[in-house]
Amino acid sequence: MKTYQPKAKEIERKWYLIDANDKVLGRLATEIARLLMGKHKVKYAPHMDMGDCVVVTNAKSIVLTGRKKQQKVYYRHSGYPGGLKEIKFKKMMEDNPSRVIELAVSGMLPKNRLHKKRMARLKVFAEEEHPYKDRIKN
Repeated sequence: MKTYQPKAKEIERKWYLIDANDKVLGRLATEIARLLMGKHKVKYAPHMDMGDCVVVTNAKSIVLTGRKKQQKVYYRHSGYPGGLKEIKFKKMMEDNPSRVIELAVSGMLPKNRLHKKRMARLKVFAEEEHPYKDRIKN
């Protein structure tokens, strides 16, 4: 018996709509990462970009457990001495709530050549409205 190798032209992408209203950030991010990688498909191959497109709405109403709302901090560095920037979770939710979900999902995807392609298929919106209504078939 030979191992089946899926072909690039055989890949079919579906669109999923996920409502983030009152969902825990980490659990939601793992679900989204699984869909973006294509691990839910029978013909999954880790070296191929088989994942689906995911649209997330209501990012502003995401929930964190415990005291993370007060304690969680996002870091980035410019590369220069003294270039460390810190942004608290509360400030990030006020400024750009969709970025919180993007960073959580990005952290759960493997860091390889497919990372950017998978993240490009993630569309996050702070409100209920989004422009992909015609593509999503439930």
